[in-house]
Formats: sequence, C-alpha cells, structure tokens
Amino acid sequence: MIVVVKVGTSSITTDGGQLNAAAMTKLMTEIATVRAQGHEVVLVSSAAIAAGMAHLELAERPKEFSKLQALSAVGQIQLMKAYDSLAHDAGMRIGQVLVAPPDFFDRVRYLRARSCIEEQLALGVLPVVNENDAVADDAIRFGDNDRIASLVAHLIRADLLVLLTDTEGVLTADPREDESASLIEEIATIDKELEALAGGSATTMSQGGMASKLSAAKIASWSGVESVIAAAHRENVLVDAINAEVRVGTRIRAREAQMTARKLWIAFALGNAGVVTVDDGARQALIRGGSSLLPIGISAVSGAFVAGDAVEIAGADGVTFAKGLTQMAAAEVSEAAGKHSDEIEADVKITVHRDDLVLLPS
Repeated sequence: MIVVVKVGTSSITTDGGQLNAAAMTKLMTEIATVRAQGHEVVLVSSAAIAAGMAHLELAERPKEFSKLQALSAVGQIQLMKAYDSLAHDAGMRIGQVLVAPPDFFDRVRYLRARSCIEEQLALGVLPVVNENDAVADDAIRFGDNDRIASLVAHLIRADLLVLLTDTEGVLTADPREDESASLIEEIATIDKELEALAGGSATTMSQGGMASKLSAAKIASWSGVESVIAAAHRENVLVDAINAEVRVGTRIRAREAQMTARKLWIAFALGNAGVVTVDDGARQALIRGGSSLLPIGISAVSGAFVAGDAVEIAGADGVTFAKGLTQMAAAEVSEAAGKHSDEIEADVKITVHRDDLVLLPS
C-alpha cells in the first residue's frame, strides 16, 4: 500500500513553538513500523515557519509575507535536521521534496515531481514534502499543506491519505463548545452541511483546521484516494489507519468518479475571484453538452477578477454548479454578457474554455 501521511504544525511542536522531539520520534517510529510491514510512505510535514521562529527566538508570528518566507527558509533546515536525525535512529533515510502549486497543474512539472518521489521510494528513502514557501509568489495560505498532501496522494497514485491532527477526527460539534460532541467514524460524501461543522485553527502556530482537513479529504476522494483524519498522539495511529481499525479516526471513502490533477486543482485548491451567473440554456449546455462558457449565456457578473483567475459559475437560482479559469476580465465579461460572438469586438470571445471548466459535485 502507498500511504501519504500529513502532519500539522501543532502536532509536532510544543505550546511554546519548539519542535516536539517526543511527538516527532513517535511519528518516525510509526512510519518505520509500517514501512517494515511492506508499505511505502510519503510524509508531508508542516512546521518550517514554526521551526524558524524557534531557531531565531521569535515569540510572535510575523504577518509580512517576506518575513514568513525568510522564516520558512531558516526553519526548513531545522525541520529536516530533526527528521534526518530521528530517521537515522529508526533505520531510515530521508529525502526532501519542496513543491509549489504549478507542480500540480503543469504537465511537465507534474511528471517530474512524480518521478522525484517515486525514485526516492524505489531507493528505500522516505520523501518528506513541504510547500516551497521560500520562493512562493503567492501568500502562504490557510491549509496549503493539507491540500498539497491530497494532491501528492493523487500525484503518486496513493492508496490512502492519513491526515494527522490534534483531535480524534471529525466530530459532530466543536468539543470546545459542546461536551457531547462525538466522533463521526465514516463519511461517504463531504457535503455543505458537513463542511459547516468544521471550525478554524485552534493555535497561533498552526494555520490549518478541520475545514482544511475536509477540503483535503474531498480532493483525495475525487481523485480515488481514501482518507483518514485522526489524532497524531493516538498510539499506533498509522498501523490502525492502514488496517482500517474501528474508531481510529474519521474515514472518508473514495469516489468512483475521478478528476485529473489539473481539474482537482481548479475545483478545490484555487480561491474564487468572482461569480459568473448564467441562464438555464447555458447551464444545460455546460452540464450536458460539455461546452465552453460563452458570453451569450451570461446574465450577471460579480467580483474584480482578471484573465486567468478562477471563478464560480452559478445558475439562475444562485447555486454554484461549476468552476473554471476565465479568459476574460470581469469588465470584459460584463461588456460582452448576453451578446453573440459576432457582436463582441474583443479578440477573446470565450469566457471559460471547456478544458478549464470543472462541474462541481452536488
């Protein structure tokens, strides 16, 4: 079995923000155990920025993007040093893989990233993956490593994604507010009602939360990969997750219908820059005919998006049913809305090409 394991910052750091040697030792010991059982493991690890803060003795996480990049560069060394030492003690060798968003939707980079990880696995190396924050050209976003873990699972055609966190799994309510909250042991489909149960991050160091975990699990599900959200501190959590033991956490089943990596990225990982509302005729053409979105079917536009941004596509009822990369800016779409192609003076006459459009799960 090929398993992608993602661990969050708060699960491998102390309350004071230092790397937690005991928690990291437990994690590496369990990875060594499942590898000894014949499973291949890829670790996606957060905590580079926290490690950088601790190394430079900073008490407060900065807000400036450039400072976060610098801290990530410093902390990545400390994080890998810690993993390398612990891996050696557990009889393993590690390799570092730093990825960025284009690695998942540019075909050439996608194949190179896959080859890099697969070659490490073939050499018996444990790949440790993190986002390449130090040279990122976008803000370090909420839950990026959760999403990256799910995309890595798709990339290497994993059998299981294990998202390790501070809670036992997805609960029926926020346990900080409701003592009767109980574990949801299995989820067939992640819907809006379930997403509404998810809360934000509980710590200042961690940028993730249950909403991020569910988003990642949804990506994995639509790429044919089963997920388990479980507590990092639980004994034998990885072995039990692989063996599908009961109450090991929340298991999210994979769907039979699958998306390509690029469409997964468009659907679930890119933020929405605006909304394009279409009439019923355009909606049916997109859903049933596999058509591109043309201005003739557009009735309303909201948002200040530019060409290349991701936009939601909603029907006349206001319900979003698709998402895509627009080829036109918001002003251009507004100007062209409701017009036939021969009435549009601009060179670009397709709002969203069908190759850049994804029908969203209901």
